[in-house]
Amino acid sequence: MPKAAASLGITDKLLYNWKAKFDAEQSGSSLNSDERAELLRLRKENKELRMEKEILKNCLHFAISPI
Repeated sequence: MPKAAASLGITDKLLYNWKAKFDAEQSGSSLNSDERAELLRLRKENKELRMEKEILKNCLHFAISPI
């Protein structure tokens, strides 16, 4: 990485810091506690909505099926 940093006219340390920040953002570990809590809440809500959709879809099939 030193050659890449030199070709960009920056220090090795700065390039390593940028890479570490990029890697953290890509892994999702850069979320703060509020963002992490919101993500968990939204995932839970998404799961509930998917289940409700599936229930309604099954009810619709039952309602339109000939007896």
